[in-house]
Amino acid sequence: MALRSIRSVAVFCGSNHGASETYADDARALGRLLAKAGMTVVYGGTTNGLMAVVADAALAAGGKVHGVTTETLHLRGQSHPGLTRREIAPSLQLRKARMVELADAFIALPGGIGTVEELMQVWSMNQLSEIDKPVGILNSAGFFGAFLQFIDHMVDTKFLPAAHRHSICVDADAAGLVDQLGSYTRTDVPKWL
Repeated sequence: MALRSIRSVAVFCGSNHGASETYADDARALGRLLAKAGMTVVYGGTTNGLMAVVADAALAAGGKVHGVTTETLHLRGQSHPGLTRREIAPSLQLRKARMVELADAFIALPGGIGTVEELMQVWSMNQLSEIDKPVGILNSAGFFGAFLQFIDHMVDTKFLPAAHRHSICVDADAAGLVDQLGSYTRTDVPKWL
């Protein structure tokens, strides 16, 4: 099986730091790992929370970071000034579309409703064959445990084929997750039961 060529990874994560220092530690580890692997980090472009932790770690490790922020956040002074490249999108919808366009793969870390929405959007786009880009969850400190149980509930109640449950990569270790993304193969089972 051939490995995928992943040159850029969009990272979806919280604009807050969360209740555990483990979240920031894992975000830093991911940023460093992606930089050392020569993968550009694509993210929401702000100076807040885990988003900034990932970006700063990648930059400190000599990596490239491409931020895509919204005009509203930029006008609030939340654009990260030290990025390799920065874009300002007129709306949140266009920001997300641009991040999907720029990325070869996606990783979600702990975060709030925006993080979950971004994760579900790209997972759904893969399911509908709009894109063929691996999606992963860095399950830092078990953050996504309840979410994954809910996905299992979708399978149990016949709203999601079991094969699609496993069309997303999950690992608590950044290196293990990036390896899974590189060997990801598309799920060709129809979404309809």
